[in-house]
Amino acid sequence: MKTHWPAIVVWTAICLTAGFSAQSLAVEVDPLDWPNWRGPEQNGISREKGLVESFDPSSGENLLWKNEEAAGISTPIIMRGKLYTIVRDQPETRHEREKVLCLDAVTGKKLWERAHNVYLSDVPAERVGWSNIVGDPTTGRVYAQGVNGFFQCLDGDTGKEIWSRSMHEEFGLLSTYGGRTNTPVIFEDMVLASAVIIGWGDTALPAHRFLGMDKNTGEVRWLNGTTVRPEDTTYSTPVLTVLGGEAAMVFGSSDGACWAFQPRTGQPIWNYKMSRRGISVSPVVEGDTVYMTQAEENLDNRGMGSIAAIKGIGNGDITKTNTLWNVKEVTAGKGSPVLLDGRLYVVDDSANLHIFDAKTGKRVGKRPTKLVGTMNSASLTAGDGKIYAMSTGAFQIMEPTATGVKFLHKGRLDAGDIIIGSPVISHGRVYLPTPNALYCLGTKDQQPSADPRPALPKETPAGNDDQPATVQVVPAEVLLAPGQTQTFKVRLFNDRGQFLKESSAEYSLQGTGKIDNQGTFTAALGTNHSATTVTAKVGELQGKARIRVVPPLPWKFDFNDIHLAKDAKSGRDEGEPPVTWVGARYRHKVRDVDGERVMVKVTYIPKGTRSQSWFGPTDLHDYTIQADLRANKAGKLPDMGLIAQRYTLDMMGESQQLQIRSWTPQVATNFSKTVPLNWEADKWYTLKFSAGVKDGKAVLQGKVWPRGTQEPAEWTVSATDDLPNLHGSPGLFGNATNAEIYIDNISVTDNGNASSPAGRSAAK
Repeated sequence: MKTHWPAIVVWTAICLTAGFSAQSLAVEVDPLDWPNWRGPEQNGISREKGLVESFDPSSGENLLWKNEEAAGISTPIIMRGKLYTIVRDQPETRHEREKVLCLDAVTGKKLWERAHNVYLSDVPAERVGWSNIVGDPTTGRVYAQGVNGFFQCLDGDTGKEIWSRSMHEEFGLLSTYGGRTNTPVIFEDMVLASAVIIGWGDTALPAHRFLGMDKNTGEVRWLNGTTVRPEDTTYSTPVLTVLGGEAAMVFGSSDGACWAFQPRTGQPIWNYKMSRRGISVSPVVEGDTVYMTQAEENLDNRGMGSIAAIKGIGNGDITKTNTLWNVKEVTAGKGSPVLLDGRLYVVDDSANLHIFDAKTGKRVGKRPTKLVGTMNSASLTAGDGKIYAMSTGAFQIMEPTATGVKFLHKGRLDAGDIIIGSPVISHGRVYLPTPNALYCLGTKDQQPSADPRPALPKETPAGNDDQPATVQVVPAEVLLAPGQTQTFKVRLFNDRGQFLKESSAEYSLQGTGKIDNQGTFTAALGTNHSATTVTAKVGELQGKARIRVVPPLPWKFDFNDIHLAKDAKSGRDEGEPPVTWVGARYRHKVRDVDGERVMVKVTYIPKGTRSQSWFGPTDLHDYTIQADLRANKAGKLPDMGLIAQRYTLDMMGESQQLQIRSWTPQVATNFSKTVPLNWEADKWYTLKFSAGVKDGKAVLQGKVWPRGTQEPAEWTVSATDDLPNLHGSPGLFGNATNAEIYIDNISVTDNGNASSPAGRSAAK
């Protein structure tokens, strides 16, 4: 039956969790919108009818519009008549950045854009826009995670920033050359974002971690992850569903397993191990069955890739008990599959289409169907009985048959690069993102229509289980200045992760500060950088929150008070860097070197010899950071330096240069300043880096001199950035691949130009 769907009134689960009445939060949500990259059902399926089955970009057949500014590798979303995507801003120019772009979904006309600098990142410009926007149909707001971890909540109508967080400076997000950037998802009144994170304290070991944040404020409700020290990164977008009556967030992780977490609490439900490296494909879920593909080495044989159908009910490791079927040696590690009429359609990384019976795993047809092109990175999209597929520079429309598929259309696109974005269907139109243009396909007289969607799975009502099982202390992560206060809330959940109520609690602290019976914490006065854990006990249950206390400038660190103890692995007497530093522990150790206690950036951390760390608030500006640095003699010289206001001052060992930069891979085309600098191993140098803002520009100055000699009057290197980073946390940079780096006598001082005080506990 064909049904014309106008906008309808829906009530979201936020009404229940926040305690508001459904009537007060009724909103109009258009069921033909496509608010996240895999569509309203999170599976790449549209229920719309009458969609085009051919397209010619040369003649304009079924081409409604084409927008080259919206070209990129991101998949757009459609919400409330607008299209949103993430793209390169002013590509291949001196002022290249990343931006969120909003178009009129009908005409392709640009409505607004919001650009931001890519800073302190190893991602090259070609991989900008890797993530996808997610929209919140209940508020009209959109959320974007940039390639360098800059996370934004924006007003969907105007592009105005509601709040933002700098995920690598605040939490230790890794922003690597590969560019993999995860896509956030909306669940009730939260936005959930993830990355491989090396944080502080008990999160200092790398892991694929999620942040459950209040979607209205950015306040962190929970932080949790999977196996520590993973071999890989990931970009698997979670699917939010219900499994066995329990709300679940199902995703592929960097540890090579498929996981299910409770989305409200971040507590793990189950995991299913599949490969030795990360899973980047998003799962497909139907009922209680989870379908997941991967392209890495299998755990139980030397073959590459597998497709698994998993019974998604249980707890803990369900690898050996919950396999419904598993097909080996299909390397589908980039594009996500679709499940259509009882068949699972999968395109492997070499652009071969595989079809399997969803219940049995039996292959449909004698062999895979070859798509146009040699590679595939995009995900499949299905609608109107057709399957839309994009591969290397090509586009094809297929129709399922009894034995496989038949091609309705094949065509080349004007795109000379691998297509990563996926087709999108909304209001009778099909949108195709490519590296050269965004295409909108359809007919001018198209009347949108759709079949009803399947009923959503339902949670078992919380009233059937009103016993608390999890205590959540909110906010879960806080940064304060001495004397500042923060009031914590305690929220109780049952064992299925359903919210029960807010509660009073018995509070205790591990660390400095005071907390009263109402949960209001006051940070201790003084100049110490310290960490405190808040424990809230309700009956026999307890939950925790973490606080970093960072005083206003000036700061001094000399490591003389760091306790050393025998390390079981190295056999050395070693200590840990200050607990409040983000991204420092695990990659650094404190040791006695030649009679003085120093911090050492070690060489033996797998995939962690090149890294950054940060000391405090992200809103600081107009300050100077200074430190003593020395490279251990071990063949080639390392690179080592300081971070100020989202710029790096780097003593580059092998090239014998001193460089100021912000976006490392783009120094040739983006802002940078480089001068010659001759320096040696096994010799201490003092490095000084001043960053400030004047007349709307960043003013940056650096100098280097042998430690113990008189500081030179002139700066070694000076630069002005007219597309400035206006603030940022002080920190350290180092690449210890070639040799260990010794660090001592760090100081950070105010330049006297009204540098912002330390201590913001919420997102900015």
